[in-house]
Amino acid sequence: MNILILGGGGREHALAWAILQNPKCDRLIVAPGNAGIEQIAECASFDICDGGAVVEFAEAEAIDFVVVGPEAPLAAGVADRLAEAGIPVFGPSAAAARLEASKRFTKEICDAAGAPTAAWARFDAAGPAKAYVRDQGAPIVVKADGLAAGKGVIVAMTEDEALAAIDEMFSGAFGAAGAEVVIEEFMEGEEASFFVLCDGETVLPVGTAQDHKRVGEGDTGPNTGGMGAYSPAPVMTPEVTERALERIVKPTMAEMARRGTPYKGVLYVGLMIEDGEPRLVEYNVRFGDPECQALMMRLGAQALDLLLAAAEGRLGARKVNWAEDFALTVVLATKGYPGDYPKGSVIGGLDGLPETSWEKVFHAGTTLVDGKVTATGGRVLNATARGRTLAEARERAYALAEAVDWPEGFFRRDIGWRALERKD
Repeated sequence: MNILILGGGGREHALAWAILQNPKCDRLIVAPGNAGIEQIAECASFDICDGGAVVEFAEAEAIDFVVVGPEAPLAAGVADRLAEAGIPVFGPSAAAARLEASKRFTKEICDAAGAPTAAWARFDAAGPAKAYVRDQGAPIVVKADGLAAGKGVIVAMTEDEALAAIDEMFSGAFGAAGAEVVIEEFMEGEEASFFVLCDGETVLPVGTAQDHKRVGEGDTGPNTGGMGAYSPAPVMTPEVTERALERIVKPTMAEMARRGTPYKGVLYVGLMIEDGEPRLVEYNVRFGDPECQALMMRLGAQALDLLLAAAEGRLGARKVNWAEDFALTVVLATKGYPGDYPKGSVIGGLDGLPETSWEKVFHAGTTLVDGKVTATGGRVLNATARGRTLAEARERAYALAEAVDWPEGFFRRDIGWRALERKD
C-alpha cells in the first residue's frame, strides 16, 4: 500500500513509525513531516487543509490510504473531499469533527445523549459572560469555543483569573476561536484520556493514557499542549472504562448517527474521574499529542490494521492485542514555552540514541537546516519508551531525554508521578 499521513508533529512521527512496521506499507509519505520523520519516510509540502490539494497529491502519487493526524484538516473537510474522490481515509467528516471544533456543539450533543459532563453556558459577549462568572464563583473553566491549538482553555482558580480570561478571548487572543466562549463548572477528580476507534457503527477501545498538561512539575503553571504522558492510565480501571463507554461514548456515537453524521476515526475522550465515576471534559477528533506516542509504542504494527478497519467499516471483526506493558513519553520543549520562545536553536546528542521497539525519540517541532536538527516549535522532541513496569518505562524515557544535548530546552522530571504514587 501507498500511505499518506497528514501532519508534521510528534503524533505523526509516532504514527509513521508504527505504520512502517506493518508489511502492508510499501511506501509512506508524510506532509509536511519534520526532521525526524524525514529519516524514515518521504516528506511532501502542500497545504494539508486544502482538500483539493490533498486529493490532487493523493491521486498523482497513487495513494491507497490517507491518515489525517491533526484536527485542522478534519475541521476543514479534507476527509470529505478524499471520500468523495474514492480515496480511503482515516478521520471524521467536517460535520462529525465539530465534536472538537465547537465546544458548544459537544455540550449540546452531550445534553441530547444524556452523557455526564460539566454544567455549562455559552456566551458571545464579554458582559454576560462576566456576570455569569460572578454569579457562579470560582474555580471555573473558561474555554474558547473553536479550535485554538490546545491553548484555548483557562482553568481559573479565582474570579479575577476568569474575568481576565474572558477579556483575553474576546479581545482576539485566540482569533476566531474565541468569538464565542463556553464557561463550565470546575470538576474535581483525576483526568485521563480514553481512545476509541469508530467506523460509524462499531466502537472499539484502543487504549488509555494520562497526559500532563501543566508546564511545571507537580502539575503547576499554565496549561500546555502536553508535557508528557503514559499508558495505560491506572485510574481507568475496567469498571471506569466500561462506564465511560456505556454512559458517554456509545450514547454520543448514537446521537451523531441519529443526526445523520456518523463518526468514523479515532475519538479522544477526555475524562474527569471522581470516586470511580467518569464525566466528559472534552472530545478531540484525533489522537492526543503526546498520548499517541505512548500508544503507538505499545500498539506497533497492528496500528495500521486497526486504522484501516475503522476507515473501511470493519471494526466489528477486530480486536486490540495488548502486551502486559507500559509506555511513557517525556516532552522536551523550548525554554519559554508555552509563552514566547526563540526558534532555530541546534539540537545535539541525537545521533547514536537507541531506536528500538522499546525506546525512540519522536520529533515534533524540528527542521533540518544545513544538515543540523533545529528547534522550530514549542514542543520539540518526545523521549518515549516501553517497559514491563511503568517505572522501567520511565527510567528508559528519561535516559533518552538526558542524553539530548540541547541547552535551550527543558522537560518536566515527574511524568508519571500520579501512577507511581498510587496506593490503591
